Amino acid sequence: MFWEEEAPAESRVRRMQQVAPRSGRNLPGMPPEFDDPDEDGDPRAARRRFGADRADRSSGHWWWPASTTGRVFVGIGAAVILGAFLAAGITIKHFLERDARFRIGGMEDIQAAGLTEVPRAQMLPVFGGDIGRNVFFVPLNERRRELEQIPWIEHATVMRLLPDQIRVSVIERTPVAFTRHGQQIGLVDPNGVLLGMSASAMAAHHYSFPVITGIDPGDPADSRRARMALYLRMMSELDGGGKRNSEQISEIDLTDPEDARVLMPAQGMDILAHFGEDHFLDRFERYQAHIAEWRQQYPHLASVDLRYDNQVVLQMASGKEKAQDSTDASAGAPAASETEKPSPSAAASAPPAATVPKKSKPSQSHKHSAAKRAALKTARHTPSARPAAPVIANQQGGQ
Repeated sequence: MFWEEEAPAESRVRRMQQVAPRSGRNLPGMPPEFDDPDEDGDPRAARRRFGADRADRSSGHWWWPASTTGRVFVGIGAAVILGAFLAAGITIKHFLERDARFRIGGMEDIQAAGLTEVPRAQMLPVFGGDIGRNVFFVPLNERRRELEQIPWIEHATVMRLLPDQIRVSVIERTPVAFTRHGQQIGLVDPNGVLLGMSASAMAAHHYSFPVITGIDPGDPADSRRARMALYLRMMSELDGGGKRNSEQISEIDLTDPEDARVLMPAQGMDILAHFGEDHFLDRFERYQAHIAEWRQQYPHLASVDLRYDNQVVLQMASGKEKAQDSTDASAGAPAASETEKPSPSAAASAPPAATVPKKSKPSQSHKHSAAKRAALKTARHTPSARPAAPVIANQQGGQ
């Protein structure tokens, strides 16, 4: 400073350091290098400064103003736009609710497709409470569930048809068998749902199904479904490969879900055959191969149990055992035993391979012509060493 007589030594040293060259490349006679406050001569410094400026600009949103006044105007504009959308929604909702053009005028505004067995008059009461109601307030899911409560309807679709109609599309169930409960004859689908139909309508459809008994309307749905699964599996095996063996079946009792008891017509009378729950085709073919022989030997044969591998169980009609005994005695052949177990002499003469397999006693309860087969007695036969004995020993029909 001008009032100072001499600059401090520290200031002189600092000025000398600032004036001193940055490197030792300066030669005598060359001007000293000074600091460039703008760093125009260093391109790397310029790039660093440009990058910093760009980062500063990107730190905020382009639409968000930096000033407080601008922010207030942006907030007011957003509130106005949101209020406009809300008011428009309320207006449209009020218009749809109050406008008479969207009211269902009558039953003619309920359209239905896919109805074959279900009459329209049975379907319309489901929508009885919707007449005069705004089409937008009809509970479609609830109406669909109510339609599927009708036995013949398996699946339903309900939709709105603007401005004032409801469209219904249904898929009806497919019957696979007749069912008998008491004196009532109806139909049943693969899921065990019982379907009602008049006799004239059944005749018009030309249905050709076996009659199923043992399915009660009061049974749980799972129980009916399990019995129908047994029936369908049996029909699939019997008719596999293009065969039509099921046409020879008259009636099937599914009271026991582990034993399909089949009523098969044979020479003017019905034979009850126990097929169990598997190997249906093998047992059917064994029955067909030997039924004529069994009928010849036992004219009063009423039931055949095919569930055993190496033997069968024959049941005679009640009151026919004495006549059967006299017939067999006159022919010189041992008669069928009237007890459920083979006689000691027959058991002793039977080879070890023909012993009775351990199996639960076949059930005697069934619903097929109770007046015909009341009080049946069992005649169980094992292979005998005497060839004249009328005994079924194996699947090949040996006696």
